[in-house]
Amino acid sequence: MASKVRSLLPIIGLCFWFSGLGLPEVAAEVEQSADQSSRKQAFMLWYRNYDNPAIRSLVGLALAKTSEYGDYRLVRSRELTQGRALYELANDKSGLIDIINVATSPAREQRLNAIPVPIDGGLLGFRVCVTVPEKLPLFEGVRTLDDLVERGISIGQGSHWPDTPILKANGVSVVTHSHYEILFGMLRNNRFDCFARGVSEVLHDLEVEGDPGLVIEPNLVIAYPMPSYLFVGPEKDLLAYRLQLGLERAIEDGTFAEYLRHYFSRPVMSLNLEDRHIIRLENPYLTEESRHLGRNTLRNLQQRVKLFAD
Repeated sequence: MASKVRSLLPIIGLCFWFSGLGLPEVAAEVEQSADQSSRKQAFMLWYRNYDNPAIRSLVGLALAKTSEYGDYRLVRSRELTQGRALYELANDKSGLIDIINVATSPAREQRLNAIPVPIDGGLLGFRVCVTVPEKLPLFEGVRTLDDLVERGISIGQGSHWPDTPILKANGVSVVTHSHYEILFGMLRNNRFDCFARGVSEVLHDLEVEGDPGLVIEPNLVIAYPMPSYLFVGPEKDLLAYRLQLGLERAIEDGTFAEYLRHYFSRPVMSLNLEDRHIIRLENPYLTEESRHLGRNTLRNLQQRVKLFAD
């Protein structure tokens, strides 16, 4: 499937300039589609993606743009860890999951059907630190990767997340757990200093967590090339093609740009990315195609921030 969508990649950099149907209308259309007859084809979306309005909206948008392939409804999967969800997706016969959005890696692109369009414009690779107030002095004066390592700042991440080997390869101390939700408790219990969360997800995470005792460190961005893709099972070529075609149509008619602005302009501006110090890390675990896409995203960070603000 990757070869089928390479033609999309030059369009991604231009998508912010398109205008089109407003996202509130798109979101309403998606929810209507999801609530209609059970005779519609059901697609099981990983529960963490389903619970995230931005990701659920984008999957619904891609499916709505390809209505010639049939009506659909999105269903919330069981609460599977990321590792288990990817295993079940690769198995392709369990029926527990049909679609997932996660960061890419060579192993994932080899085992699964990837739709290589960064669903958040590449923002997942820009990470800020969720921490507790008493830890904030630890980050004062940190400007470089060497500073981060020399301070002994430890970062919490999921056991199966691609971030974990990336951080370790750059010499960063990492503490892991297989369950995303448990990592917040580990942060509160001082098991690590920073829960690194993507710019595109951190505000939603904290709203769901609802804990005023968690804060976002105000001065740093940890940045590395790490596009976030939609994936389906290795035998689900038609579904992969449908999602790819739907995203292509959304890019061409401007609704993908509207989606990005609708869901991600607030976090980009709220987090003051232009005023933060960027600590750039290498990601040695990407295919050549994804590496090229991820590096372009990092190079264009300032431009992307301004486009989100327009």
